[in-house]
Amino acid sequence: MRRSAGGRLGHLRSCCRIPTPEIDSRRRMRDQWRRSNRGNEMPISTRTYAAAAVSAVAIGLVAIYAVTENGTDRFADCRESRISGGAAAIGGSFTLTDEDGRSVTERDVLTKPSLVYFGYTFCPDICPADTGRNAEAVDVLEEMGYEVTPVLISVDPKRDTPEVLKEWTDYIHPRMIGLTGTEEQIDAVAKSYRTYFKVPDSPGDDYYLVDHMTQTYLMLPEIGFADFFSRDDTPEDIASRTACFIEAARE
Repeated sequence: MRRSAGGRLGHLRSCCRIPTPEIDSRRRMRDQWRRSNRGNEMPISTRTYAAAAVSAVAIGLVAIYAVTENGTDRFADCRESRISGGAAAIGGSFTLTDEDGRSVTERDVLTKPSLVYFGYTFCPDICPADTGRNAEAVDVLEEMGYEVTPVLISVDPKRDTPEVLKEWTDYIHPRMIGLTGTEEQIDAVAKSYRTYFKVPDSPGDDYYLVDHMTQTYLMLPEIGFADFFSRDDTPEDIASRTACFIEAARE
């Protein structure tokens, strides 16, 4: 019998976690980074907030439509909000270049449950904080017995070469996959994920900033988009909800 939302999530939150020296070491590195960058936060532009709201509403409407059409939501127990997921209209096929310089598709990358984030390596604070939070969630999930892949899709392909991505993602998490591509490829994948980004039309130097959304997408193999997480979600929130989705997908 399927547990209620509170029962399933409560069980997963209280489930035994088995930390390892490797995970503890990764956490210490991320904590050191946060301390060294405290006070250097970059404000998010008003335009970014507005686009984030539109993007979140679009994701929610597409997801709710899918649930209504199908009549049931197999992941209803895993949700803590009314916004639901599983819509094939979010995500989909893509062809990008990974951090090793190989041309890859979603079938090569999203082979396991994945946390997908759109950002860039030159981002001064938000991207490292968000991807670090996602990496922490992946470690919590590993302690719970789930293997989840963190993914970064660059919205700054001009500067984010495969070599730059590899160095950056390896620092955030050893299993993180970095993806870049041509401007056309990045535009296409951003559109398919209903996300927004804006590179300056005429940057004065190589130190420009890129406006972008900050949602993290939970993608499941053979299912696709399941749900998304906001900046307010903690590593523990992401881990417990992701574990719930993984368990529900097995039923």
